Amino acid sequence: MSEKSDNGIAPNLFMAGLLVAVGLGVCGWFVAQGLESFRTGERTVTVKGLAEREVEADLALWSLRFVATDDDLAAAQRSLQQDAARVRAFLTGAGFTEAEIELADYQVTDLLAQQYRSGPVESRYILAQTLLLRSGDIAKVGQAAQKVGELVDAGVVLSSENQPVSGPVYLFTELNDVKPAMIAEATANAREAAEQFARDAGSEVGPIRRANQGLFQILPRDDYPGAYEPKQPVKRLRVVTTLEYLLEE
Repeated sequence: MSEKSDNGIAPNLFMAGLLVAVGLGVCGWFVAQGLESFRTGERTVTVKGLAEREVEADLALWSLRFVATDDDLAAAQRSLQQDAARVRAFLTGAGFTEAEIELADYQVTDLLAQQYRSGPVESRYILAQTLLLRSGDIAKVGQAAQKVGELVDAGVVLSSENQPVSGPVYLFTELNDVKPAMIAEATANAREAAEQFARDAGSEVGPIRRANQGLFQILPRDDYPGAYEPKQPVKRLRVVTTLEYLLEE
């Protein structure tokens, strides 16, 4: 027969009941703490804001490379000089100044001096010269590029060797001037998204908790397969910002 305490309850049963009571009390405390943490913890929403705009290039670069070959070095050089004069005359005739035309490269190759050449050599010397047109008149450069066939008709041998692209390339150099306005536009766009989310959640948008500006991209305006941004005078700027807002009751 088991022993009983003064109040008639077995000691083991009394201890078991005491442990259950303590356990329930501890569980209740953790639940209460969790609810309090939920009420006082920070609620946030993360949204993205987009800003885009079209801009026109403000600088055009046109690299014109031409080649002359001959077994006689002096003859090849005279031919190259004549071609250089024709190219300069073509550009100045299109309305560009001498200050906009500069020598970018000059190369002389002696095929007989090449250690690993093979086969017969028809012309020993290959001379190449590159003239670079640098202009802010984008429309004028485009018009001149349409008439480049006149140089070929005049006997100038144009070459695209060692050239990244053929024809003019167009650059936009004033990105820093439009950055502040575009960032403000993207931020406003993100704020609108956060406010819509807050309305759906029955809250209000608070201050910004964290922000990431993102990278500015210069993209081709006409984004077709194989589109190359530097070849397009009109470009599309794009920036995406990521913002985290606090939500308030």
